[in-house]
Amino acid sequence: MPDVTSQLSFFTAGTQPPAVADLEGLLLGAGQIVRIGGTARLSVVVPVDSWRPAALLAAYAARGLHGERAEAIDGQLAIRTPFSRVLLPVSQRWARGAIKAIPPHWPLDGPRLRMWAISAGQTDSHGYLFRLAASDTGIWEPAGAALAAAGLPATFMGPRGGGPAYRIVGRRRLARLREYVGEPPAGAAPPDWP
Repeated sequence: MPDVTSQLSFFTAGTQPPAVADLEGLLLGAGQIVRIGGTARLSVVVPVDSWRPAALLAAYAARGLHGERAEAIDGQLAIRTPFSRVLLPVSQRWARGAIKAIPPHWPLDGPRLRMWAISAGQTDSHGYLFRLAASDTGIWEPAGAALAAAGLPATFMGPRGGGPAYRIVGRRRLARLREYVGEPPAGAAPPDWP
């Protein structure tokens, strides 16, 4: 029987053409989506002095969305898409009134996991962390379930424990994570990439 852990998974980032739906991975972290009429805009706040703004802009461009930088609070930067009709289905899937919520039966695959890593991933002394937005408490538990369903069970860290975040530990799980998210974006390296 072949060793399935060494075979390339169809969940891996880079094995399929970039799709707008991949950007849904940003919503697991600090990403936000807003609607105006028949359009929507996706934005993510990241540190100014990191590789993340360029990686997000490249991810948007690969999906036909020309992003822009906008100043945010505390010296951070909002990397946002234009308002676009192609993002409206994402907004409709992720909004429950004014609250962001993971759609039912939503699959977390490599491209979506890669987007989460680009926007809010980092290593720590124990493993790899996927940060969550402190204000999106309704996302926390379903995000952990989505990680587990993708074969990456993780430990939840609450706000008092340095989170909110999920930590992935273990040699095999981290190897699977690296397979899923693919090669690091330009400028990214540990501690920001698995």
